[in-house]
Formats: sequence, structure tokens, C-alpha cells
Amino acid sequence: MTSYIVAISGASGAIYGLRLVEELVKSINTIYLCVSNQAFPIIKMETGVSWAGKTAADTEKKIQKHYSSKKVSYFSEDNLAASISSGSFITNGMFVVPCSMKTLSGIANGYANNLIDRAADVALKEGRKLILCPREMPFNSIHLENMLRLARMGVVIAPPVPAFYQKPGDVNDIVNFVVGKILDSAGIGHNLFQRWE
Repeated sequence: MTSYIVAISGASGAIYGLRLVEELVKSINTIYLCVSNQAFPIIKMETGVSWAGKTAADTEKKIQKHYSSKKVSYFSEDNLAASISSGSFITNGMFVVPCSMKTLSGIANGYANNLIDRAADVALKEGRKLILCPREMPFNSIHLENMLRLARMGVVIAPPVPAFYQKPGDVNDIVNFVVGKILDSAGIGHNLFQRWE
């Protein structure tokens, strides 16, 4: 049984997180999704998708309907009692896509004041795969130092930088390339882009 945590934090690029979950649903048994409170309006603004519900259960129903799958379980970022906050709860790893600089800083400095930061802290302490997709440009020295600190701990830092050798025809091709590279970092197979021959 394979399971991954996916966190979508409050940064531009929500489309990458949504597309990542869409791809994971195809081959992973369970996806534990945590969306920051700031991410909900960004998701709606950038993609037109409205997931926010009155309760966590309402939100989970909307998310499961969006993906036509009950493989996705939703946790509020305020739910620090969630199963994914414990090291005794086994997963194969965690993605934070996109990863805001606030979330990056919280993870890099062990400041686990919400479920996203805590779940990432658990992945670090348990030696599980942790992949962050930092969304900012340009990076300042604080951003870079936080990324370096995490990279030295084995975290994969995967900024959403597209390539153009596959001649993308539209935004979806660019998104698929970035998400494909994120999946490559976790060793998860996909057919999202044509590889260099």
C-alpha cells in the first residue's frame, strides 16, 4: 500500500499541486491532502476550482468529487491531531507543491505551527522523502539559505522551472513537465512529457 502526503501552501502555482494529485490518484493507494487556509482563495483565483467548505468534511467531499476518487483524504492545516502529524503513522513521503517561503522557513527552522509544517517535520525526523517546490522569484539570501539547510538534510528542492526542449504547445504542457519532474524526484512513474532521447 502506497501513500503520500501532498500539501498545497499559499503561493502562486496552485495548478502544480492540483495536477500532482490528479497524477498520484492514478497509481497511489492513498493521498493525504493538506491545503493551507491561504491556498484556497489562490486555487480559486488561479484555476477556478472552489474547494473551501464550511467544515473539513465538506471540503473533503468537494475534493473527492473534483478527482472522482475517494483515494484523497483531506486535513485542515489547523488539525494538529491529524494522523499525518505523527511519526508512527507511515507514509512513503511528502510533497509541498507549491511551497511558499513562509512554509519553507517553517520547515527549515522546525517551527511546526500548522499541520503542513508538522507533517514535513515528521518526514524529516523519520527519514522519509520530502520534496518541496518553492515558488518565489527572485530568491533572496534567506530563501536560499533555508533551501540549502534543507537540501543538506536530504530534502529535494524542486522549483517549478520548465524546460522547452519538448516544445510545449500550451500551459498544460509546461505544467505536465514540472509535475513530471517532481514525480521523477520521488521515483513515481508517469507519462507526462517526452523524455530527451
